[in-house]
Amino acid sequence: MSIDVSEALKALDNPTRLAILGWLKNPSQHFRSQELDADQYGVCVSVIQERAGLSQSTVSLYLSSLQRAQLVTSQRIGPWTYYKRHEQNIAAFLEKLHSLV
Repeated sequence: MSIDVSEALKALDNPTRLAILGWLKNPSQHFRSQELDADQYGVCVSVIQERAGLSQSTVSLYLSSLQRAQLVTSQRIGPWTYYKRHEQNIAAFLEKLHSLV
């Protein structure tokens, strides 16, 4: 599946969604420690919500938007969902964007 530049740009056209993607680049710098290794498993939604200072439903919508744009991946571990950047797709998006400008 190829990344859709328009979908990615729409997802990034929000300061908080853009910040979340930036925070996920170096999770240990931006989020309190959690039980699982954030670099390997990602960051729990509740931890992202705490950092963003927004409601759980808003943060979930923002993460869904980033996931639809294929910029993040998620995995459920027990009752929690963890998100991390999809570096390969981010690189493909930046390459496509660069070819357009």
